[in-house]
Amino acid sequence: MAETGWRRGCGDPATYESLRQVALRIGRERQDPLDRLQPLTDAFWEALHPRGVSWIGFYLEDTEASLASAGQDALMVLSARRDKPACSPIGVHGACGQSFREESVRLIEDVALLGPNYIACDPRDRSELVMPIYRNGIRWGVLDADSHEFACFGDADIVGMAGVLWAAGLLLRDLPIRADRLRRTAESL
Repeated sequence: MAETGWRRGCGDPATYESLRQVALRIGRERQDPLDRLQPLTDAFWEALHPRGVSWIGFYLEDTEASLASAGQDALMVLSARRDKPACSPIGVHGACGQSFREESVRLIEDVALLGPNYIACDPRDRSELVMPIYRNGIRWGVLDADSHEFACFGDADIVGMAGVLWAAGLLLRDLPIRADRLRRTAESL
């Protein structure tokens, strides 16, 4: 495994506080949560792409397909995103689906740790952070962020992204964290 692109965390408190302020404004200006997704995605992209994020977007539960499948696994469809297309629809076996089903934050420092459960929209992706979102108090979808760098996301990103989603009215409670972390320390690099 290459050592290039290694770090734990792409955001910092100042970046996320700035994004939180943007999210508060978006939440006040746009009553429908669906109308908040693209401006939030754009704000996340502008702030985090220079810091290592290779893709960010929202997947929403495809309620029509889920109801039609009568007992089979749900599907998620791509909504707002930056800066390139991604897989859609997707099943709920990957990181996005796990986060959605379990209503937990998924932090994956190396997507190879997921094995066959990883849905590779971009084979260059090395780390991922996924967080559920809510609409009218009901689980609705996920925010998904990817990076070409190992361990691009860390604890500061979990706290920061959660704060932004709270401010936008898309997160209603603290969530458990399920992390797939590499067993490395700064001393071993």
